[in-house]
Amino acid sequence: MTKDCYHCGEPVLTGDSYQVEILGIRQTMCCPGCEAVATTIVASGLTSYYAYRTAPADKASLVPDELQSLSLYDNDDVQQEFVRHENGLDEVILSVDGVSCAACAWLIEKKLSTHVGVSRIQVNTTTNRATLRWDPTKAKLSDLLGKIHALGYKAAPFEADNQEAQYHRTMKQYLYRLGIAGLATMQVMMLAVAMYFEVFGDMDESFRNYFRWVSLIFATPVLLYSAMPFYINAWRNLKARTLGMDVPVSIALLFAYFASLYATVTEKGEVFFESIAMFTFFLLIGRFLEMRARRTAAAASANLLKLVPKLALLQSGEQIPAKSLKVGHIVRVLPGEPYPADGIVVTGVTTVDESMLTGESLPESKHVGDTVFAGTINIDGNVDVEVSAEKKDSLIAHIVQLQDEAQLAKPRLAEIADIVARYFVASILIISACTWLYWQGHRPDDAFWIMLSVLVATCPCALSLATPTALTCSTSTFGKLGILLRRGHVFETLTKINRVVIDKTGTLTEGNITIADTKLYAAITEDTALSIACALESYANHPIADAFKKYSAIHGVTAVENVIGEGLKGQFKEQEWRIGKPSFALDNAEVAMNSAHQIWLSCGGKPVASFELVDPIRTSSKALIQQFHAAGIRVTMLTGDNPQTASRVAKALGMDEWVADVSPQGKLAYLQALPTDQITMMIGDGVNDAPVLAGAHLSVAMGSGTDVAKASADMVLLGDDLTKLLDARKLAAFTQKIIRQNLAWALGYNLVILPLAVAGFVAPYVAVAGMSGSSVIVVTNSLRLFKKDLLELLKDAS
Repeated sequence: MTKDCYHCGEPVLTGDSYQVEILGIRQTMCCPGCEAVATTIVASGLTSYYAYRTAPADKASLVPDELQSLSLYDNDDVQQEFVRHENGLDEVILSVDGVSCAACAWLIEKKLSTHVGVSRIQVNTTTNRATLRWDPTKAKLSDLLGKIHALGYKAAPFEADNQEAQYHRTMKQYLYRLGIAGLATMQVMMLAVAMYFEVFGDMDESFRNYFRWVSLIFATPVLLYSAMPFYINAWRNLKARTLGMDVPVSIALLFAYFASLYATVTEKGEVFFESIAMFTFFLLIGRFLEMRARRTAAAASANLLKLVPKLALLQSGEQIPAKSLKVGHIVRVLPGEPYPADGIVVTGVTTVDESMLTGESLPESKHVGDTVFAGTINIDGNVDVEVSAEKKDSLIAHIVQLQDEAQLAKPRLAEIADIVARYFVASILIISACTWLYWQGHRPDDAFWIMLSVLVATCPCALSLATPTALTCSTSTFGKLGILLRRGHVFETLTKINRVVIDKTGTLTEGNITIADTKLYAAITEDTALSIACALESYANHPIADAFKKYSAIHGVTAVENVIGEGLKGQFKEQEWRIGKPSFALDNAEVAMNSAHQIWLSCGGKPVASFELVDPIRTSSKALIQQFHAAGIRVTMLTGDNPQTASRVAKALGMDEWVADVSPQGKLAYLQALPTDQITMMIGDGVNDAPVLAGAHLSVAMGSGTDVAKASADMVLLGDDLTKLLDARKLAAFTQKIIRQNLAWALGYNLVILPLAVAGFVAPYVAVAGMSGSSVIVVTNSLRLFKKDLLELLKDAS
């Protein structure tokens, strides 16, 4: 039987002569042309084309039209892998190659933000990633990527493996450039020593000129090859009519080279070939160390994605790429293997290591019906899992997205620093020109090298790196705590809070509500009452509703309406049934006044049944309240539950204040009525907490809470240990300390070195070493937030 070409679909008449491995399988091609094109597609990281195409490629055009440009990324099937859809907008995380400083990020953001349809573009200079949000009805992704490419940067949807490969390619190129600059520097310096210190005594002028020509030969490849990254960045900035960090560096190198070339040819004046070589060598060393440090800071979130396996084993025994899994697929996970996708356990019992998500070291038991997450480790049981989310919608992908967003947001002080850095470059150029004019009139022989020193020594690279590196490291450390940051102001606000407001159900309590007792008030069986209650509660997403899920819902309940914060009502046998608070369910709520039963079921306003609910208090709740009190922070419990239950929980935990039987609007009104000097932190988990979470100065949602609550919160606590919020507060304070240290060093260095350089006390090689060293110091200081024992030190500090 004749095979069809995997690429174009035509019959294969050449046997197995032409094959390409695609999606882990050797596929047969019909000719060398199809083989070459398929190889190019795979090598370009565009294998998704084969995973999602709806028809073979046209033989007349071996390269599919969508692969002839960036338009491949407009394909809806391809976008399924990396584009998120929310509120009519599309969002993608991009890897951006070539970003070296805050000016690059500002340039990309400025150019794309003016494009029609772009809602938001933010670039992280530490991770070399960008978050792009746009209206797909007004702009195509390919056009937006093309606009970035036109600026001189390469951008593509972020994939951890591809970005790491790009990083290694870039580092290899830097090593080549560094090696050439290092060898040339050694040779040129030996010649410079011979000329300046007259090692050979009274050197003949012809020998001096000969040494200059030899120095020129060694310095030229340094200028044309080793220093090329500085020129490329400077050209991008100038083309976009902005000033980046590499503009003064490039000007200094080019001025020094052409002035030295002129002096060599005319045999008049000074040469600076040794300064050119040393400038480039020291700058490259600084950039190389800086890139490695930034890579360490950026790797934490990217490494999370690497925890997801490449292949998944279907229940049928077939292996397919994990990124091809769709909702509804059943995968089998063996002991010791990571889960390839988020899903629901359908068969088997096991324990799962979720420490990479929640920070909890103890494994979690998983049974049929429990949720597991991509990247977590299946420890000791064979389980079958039904996929509930695709790769781009998985929890681990959501975590990476939230971390990137948090890293992009900057404290107000950092925003000011970036603005200062941009204008500081223009100031450097003006000061350098004035310095040259001044010394040209006083010491013309020294004017040029003094100007070079000013250009290089005062480049504000460290100032631009001061905040992004610290935020990147800190955000990753928050992730180790099991806390996701969604807003950048968390670092500032968390240290200022003096009032904590906490929801009860699912926050202070476990949210694992069970029905302890049922009372009947009508001619109805307990099973029937529970079945009707289950049918009504199936329309709610709240821990109370979970208490009824284990019962069988009766058929025939229609027109159900969820009255947030009150209860539910619906039609059954042409009568209105309600379940919820006494004030909502009963026409005469007085019958419930002396009852411990919180939830009432009624028909036509008459009581039918009542249910007493039990919800255990979290073990970490009491310690949290005590430590907040020790820090001088007042704690209030806000709950929609009845006063009897609220009073019991409040007394057990030692609350300063508690407010019960309050609606979502009432919670928000309470928050808004607090004195203006109260900086509030709200902790909640339910739909009814969303308004108050959005209205607080700082909000925390429980990871087990609803999506609405998490979408309204500034932070998400993935585990159940509330005391981690105390560690988060200490970490935020330490992060602010690191940022202040970085800014103080960067500003202090420039303020000290500038007058010294202008006065002629800083030699060119000292200037470049100082500038590079300043950047490395800032990045290294930020990496203190990555210390392995940092979390233990924070706990000891308490």
